[in-house]
Amino acid sequence: MVTRLSFNLEDASQIAVGAFALAVPIGYTEEAWRLGETLPLANLIFLFVLSLFFLALYTYHSVFGDNIRARRIVFVARIIIAYTLTALVVALVLLSLNKLPLLEDPWLSLRRIIVITMPASMGAIVVDSFDKEEL
Repeated sequence: MVTRLSFNLEDASQIAVGAFALAVPIGYTEEAWRLGETLPLANLIFLFVLSLFFLALYTYHSVFGDNIRARRIVFVARIIIAYTLTALVVALVLLSLNKLPLLEDPWLSLRRIIVITMPASMGAIVVDSFDKEEL
């Protein structure tokens, strides 16, 4: 049994679509914008760590099928790529809503991206795992 574990344009588009599916409804809420403004730094870091933890957990069980021993670098790379692509999608959504003040307040922009990337990353990795059945 071999599982397809390479990363390609199809995977990137699946991550982007999955991220977009959750980034749009959450990115449109004033609550998310305000959380980005008001959450203490410790909570933002905790959200970031939670995002990475759940991406890793889901990727480990659903994409790699508990078999990462010889593929640790690919496993870590996939998590980093998924989070980064999701953050970019979230940034584009916020930018389109004029809620990403990159030049005026980059720290607020990053905070909002972290808040919304947490749930959006779950949508991204779930959609990415749809075609990872064993060959």
